[in-house]
Amino acid sequence: MIRFAHAPALALAAALGFATAGPALAQQDVTAKGADAKKKVAAEKVAKANPADNKPKAADKGDAKPLLVASFGDWGVYQTQAAKGRVCYTLAQPKDRAPANLNRDPAYAFISDRPSEGVRNEVSFIMGFDVANPAADPKSDDKAKDKGAKLAIKEATATVGEQSFELLAKATNLWVKNAAKEGQLIEEMRKGSKLEIRAMSKKGNMTTDTYSLAGFAQALERVLKDCP
Repeated sequence: MIRFAHAPALALAAALGFATAGPALAQQDVTAKGADAKKKVAAEKVAKANPADNKPKAADKGDAKPLLVASFGDWGVYQTQAAKGRVCYTLAQPKDRAPANLNRDPAYAFISDRPSEGVRNEVSFIMGFDVANPAADPKSDDKAKDKGAKLAIKEATATVGEQSFELLAKATNLWVKNAAKEGQLIEEMRKGSKLEIRAMSKKGNMTTDTYSLAGFAQALERVLKDCP
């Protein structure tokens, strides 16, 4: 699977405007109209993202705004028409974020299909902050120690029940480190009740985002139906 350059869902980090506008403004953008409206705002801004450089841009010729086609529990299902073909995905926001006192931009979980590119069930996450990556930033361990951390920075992880999966960090984004295990993570999400994403920020803060998996299995089935 080709990563980073072909992951439009993860371009949301900048496209949403949250990274530059800050949590307060972001909250104004996505509240007051209910859960579906919140998801729709996120999806519309996904379409304006440049997946190559993670910066917002005007939609390419032929691109269309994402359409909310269904909601299942805490997950919304969308589809849009991009230059290379139809894109379908489901997204959700965490129900709980710890520590609660940290000032962060909103977080999202995505599972996307891009049949024209041969991409199925790509799992990706927006964290709302720059994630520490020990392999790319050796000094991040020193920052963690300065914050009083007892252990060196570990890889970010996704956990469902007793199963954990290492995640690969790039800026504010996360992917399953071993792409061959994406299917296993998705199967655990289908039958699980919650998903926990643990990651350390470059400032040395360990965070946990907890997602409800209510409706996830149905949402994923709809994604597969809309992008056969």
